[in-house]
Amino acid sequence: MTTTDMPRKVDAGPGGAVPGKRVRGAASGGLRRAVPATTLLWVLAAVYGFPVLWFVLSSFKPAGDLFSSLAPFPDDPTLSGYKAAWDGANFSQYFLNTTIVCVISTILTVGVSCCTGYALAKYDNRWLKVFFVGILATTMLPSEVMLAPQFLVVRDLGLYNSLAGIILPAVLTATGCFMFRQFFLTVPDELIEAARIDGARELSIFLRIMVPVSRPIMLTLAILSFQWRWNDYIWPLLMLNDPSKFTVQIGIQSLVGAQNINWSVVLGGSVISMIPLIVVFLVFQRYVMNADINAGLKD
Repeated sequence: MTTTDMPRKVDAGPGGAVPGKRVRGAASGGLRRAVPATTLLWVLAAVYGFPVLWFVLSSFKPAGDLFSSLAPFPDDPTLSGYKAAWDGANFSQYFLNTTIVCVISTILTVGVSCCTGYALAKYDNRWLKVFFVGILATTMLPSEVMLAPQFLVVRDLGLYNSLAGIILPAVLTATGCFMFRQFFLTVPDELIEAARIDGARELSIFLRIMVPVSRPIMLTLAILSFQWRWNDYIWPLLMLNDPSKFTVQIGIQSLVGAQNINWSVVLGGSVISMIPLIVVFLVFQRYVMNADINAGLKD
């Protein structure tokens, strides 16, 4: 072995301390850059989280203390608002109706958006492009503008005062189609061509390759769709007339009296309506956070 082949000693002299200084310098520089960003995130979390925390803590206050004290923590915590809200409204029926609407509409929204996004991303047809522009155009209109024509269509279909009338307009969403289209654009066409060369049909390519690859987008859209339908208020208010078909948000509105408002009961009912949504989010968010969005893809 010649001298040029000998491994160079890392810590042979005074220069060996230089890498250590560089590592410490890089660590301190990274710490200085992380402090402002972390501080900003904590400030934003406090701005968004404090009203929610105040709202939840206020639900444990007696009705007489809600507007007499600005202290966020209740002096005499009570569950009277929750008990009055649960006894005054048929929450079990409201939860059942809302769950039916959310589950069915979420499954349909994810399925239809996946099919539409794949067609828009992987098939070259001018009418598909016109259809995509039409979908995007709906995002540029206020949702209130769409209420009147949607109501007339659903009423003429005989779906007024039914849960199906709430589900049908929510099946196709511009956000879902756009999310899936943008994701499928990142999937290389060579993957589809290779499957076609192996003899796979178009439906098989979609169901056995594209659907599994898009699992992170499916879960993300499913969480968003479930949240949208659970918190939807205006459309069920227009469509439903029978109290036995009310959703949770309409049920909370029924707690408001004609002459006065018992805010303790309304706050208790609002917190009860949040519990299922928080549970769903906590259960499914880890699948989204742990999902590898580039799984199965290579450059």
